[in-house]
Amino acid sequence: MNVLKFGGTSVGSSENINQVINILENYAKTEPLICVVSAVGGITNKLLKSGELAQNKDERYITVFKEIREAHLNILSELISDQNSTAKEYLETKLQALKSLLDGIYLINELSPKTTDKLVSFGELLSSYIITEVLKERGNNVIRKNSQELIITDSNFTKAEVNFDITNANIQSYFSDKNQSITILPGFISKSENGEQTTLGRGGSDFTAAIVAAALKATRLEIWTDVSGMYTANPKLVKQAYPIKNLSYQEAMELSHFGAKVLYPPTVQPVLDYNIPIHIKNTLEPEASGTVISNEYTNAKTTVARGISHIDNISLLTLQGNGMVGIPGFSKRLFETLAIEKVNVILITQASSEHSICFGISEDDIVKAEKAINLAFANEIALHKIDPILVEKNLAIVALVGDNMKNHQGVSGKLFSALGKNNINIRAIAQGASEKNISTVISQNDVKKALNTIHERFFEDQNKQLNVFITGVGNVGERLVEQIKQQRKFLKEQLKINLRVIGLSDSRKMIFDDSGLSLKNWKERLENGEQATLQDFLERVKTFNLRNSIFVDVTANESVANMYEAYLRESIAVVACNKIACSSNLENYQNLKYLSRKYNAPFLYETNVGAGLPVIDTLNNLIASGDRVTSIQAVLSGSLNFVFNNFNDQTKFHDVVKQAQAEGYTEPDPRIDLSGVDVARKILILARESGTDMNLEDIQNNSFLTKANLDSDSVHNFYQTLIDDEDHFQKLYASAKSKNCQFKYVAEFNNGQAQVGLKEIPVGHPFYNLEGKDNIVMFYTQRYPEQPMIIKGAGAGADVTASGLFSDIIRIGNN
Repeated sequence: MNVLKFGGTSVGSSENINQVINILENYAKTEPLICVVSAVGGITNKLLKSGELAQNKDERYITVFKEIREAHLNILSELISDQNSTAKEYLETKLQALKSLLDGIYLINELSPKTTDKLVSFGELLSSYIITEVLKERGNNVIRKNSQELIITDSNFTKAEVNFDITNANIQSYFSDKNQSITILPGFISKSENGEQTTLGRGGSDFTAAIVAAALKATRLEIWTDVSGMYTANPKLVKQAYPIKNLSYQEAMELSHFGAKVLYPPTVQPVLDYNIPIHIKNTLEPEASGTVISNEYTNAKTTVARGISHIDNISLLTLQGNGMVGIPGFSKRLFETLAIEKVNVILITQASSEHSICFGISEDDIVKAEKAINLAFANEIALHKIDPILVEKNLAIVALVGDNMKNHQGVSGKLFSALGKNNINIRAIAQGASEKNISTVISQNDVKKALNTIHERFFEDQNKQLNVFITGVGNVGERLVEQIKQQRKFLKEQLKINLRVIGLSDSRKMIFDDSGLSLKNWKERLENGEQATLQDFLERVKTFNLRNSIFVDVTANESVANMYEAYLRESIAVVACNKIACSSNLENYQNLKYLSRKYNAPFLYETNVGAGLPVIDTLNNLIASGDRVTSIQAVLSGSLNFVFNNFNDQTKFHDVVKQAQAEGYTEPDPRIDLSGVDVARKILILARESGTDMNLEDIQNNSFLTKANLDSDSVHNFYQTLIDDEDHFQKLYASAKSKNCQFKYVAEFNNGQAQVGLKEIPVGHPFYNLEGKDNIVMFYTQRYPEQPMIIKGAGAGADVTASGLFSDIIRIGNN
């Protein structure tokens, strides 16, 4: 015989009940079965709410009652023919009894645990009756038995303890001579030995089914719900979670104890002793394989970890003080106090120093627990032997579960490392000697990030998800988005990187999608997005609180650069082509590097120098390997190189600069490039990366521009001065031509000094044949004293700059 239990969602509508009927009819074709049903979805909560309102003399209890009545009558009318007036009359009679009970609660202004049990019992009694009547009308051999006549308990109302001797005898006796194909039992409800209505507490319908299955030594127990088994994590929070095919009883109990709501811990115990398999199935997808729980898989060679579970709304209480050390009895007194107050302790941890005991409880129990403990230890607190109980709120417990974790080294290390890299602070840790469960207490705000981080580390074939937020989607930013769109499939298949763009912003608008923006029509969406500010963008990134978050700055804006510190403090990586931050005052630069290390948030800016060329990465590798830079010579401005490669006595300097700007080689304000400030920032960054402390004002800038050029107060005015001073630029060109030289804007760093300026480069020099927008950097070091290490290639342009940013993002993914 099989025992099937259907939860509230499974019987929550006429459509779902029809699905339940189909399942029962198919099963009944081969062997008799017992079906345990919960109340219609949401009804138990409505019953409790109506009782609370009635107790508080709030006449809205009548409105809630009407909702309960309407829900049941609607389901009945949709499933039963109009000719079956008996069913409707019975239902109306039971509903009227419910109304009378609520009226009584209203009149006496009291709702005791005993009355609460009587009140909530209506849910299962009504749902089981409806399903039985539908089965009868469709010609099935079915009978309904009130579980209150079978399951006998003590008088501990709302969570009664079962008397298994009497209960098992009742169940065995009743089913010994029954020949019905289907027996319907209401779950959750029971009666005390004194004949008073009781309930079995949270998960009571599952428990009812398990009690019956164990008493009859059923072939198996099936729990039908709205998901296809127990998942590796909560699929509502972890989209990559998937059903676990098989679990041991111990693994299932650990997962269910720590919040996996598909199954409740008491369910497992009655069937465990008889090795009756539990099968978790999906009512809406009956063909799905679901999860099988049994002893058969206890020692099976499976994955190291089997699942992740969590409990929300936890408070951490700590009893500490020097007076506890070496004194027996503190733990006994503490937990006896909690037991008297009926406070359930969810997690316990104590250091070997015995200086403190830390334990987790539900936030609902904080007030009475704190009051009771401080009272119980009032004498020790007054004598300063111990401190008043310390309470931390807004926490959650996340547990990694698996029978085989004890057989593998480094599991806890992988767990804590994954959480640490995402700045998820662990408040407490508990791990039993069995090593089947590693529990961590973290902030409630970090639950989703923690679950996804752990799931990625243990269950996703080492795929790493990167969540990218981009500010600045102009020329370079647009190319970056397109490169990401083009390469996402390759990254996932070849590099195991799942790269998602979560947020995009320009100076006016911003858009977000925590599941990843579609990059097909992002421009249109951004145009219609919400108003953007830098602070609002940051707040949204923080609110999402996603693992492996990366902020990408594709601007030249100082205000954006000033936001880096806030991102790094949230353990959000920063990737920037914006040079302002790394060329700002030395204290700020050093602080950003410090924050990057402290919060384990990469701060990468390869494109600050040389666009997509690996200049900074190469320099860092030299330094890390123990080499020391003695001198740097470089042409670092693709825009200036483009300008002077195209300027001659047949062109006008103004026209060449205009062309450079139009083709994206200069900043929107070309004064930044032509003034030499941009090059000065780049050599400053290289000097700092080489280990030299200096600021921008320490760099000698030998400008080739006229005073009028430098004093221009707008871009338009600047271009006018270029026209006015054309003779100046022609004289410069003539001087270089007469010496058979090429003009290059050169940056130099030597012995702690740096300068930038326009130079006449003779034939044969490595800089002479530098063409177009190319950059070149020559590193002279202790290992390369005469023949320098040379890096050469395109140093400007939207595509190569975007590819440099993309490379930094991928570098974070590979870290």
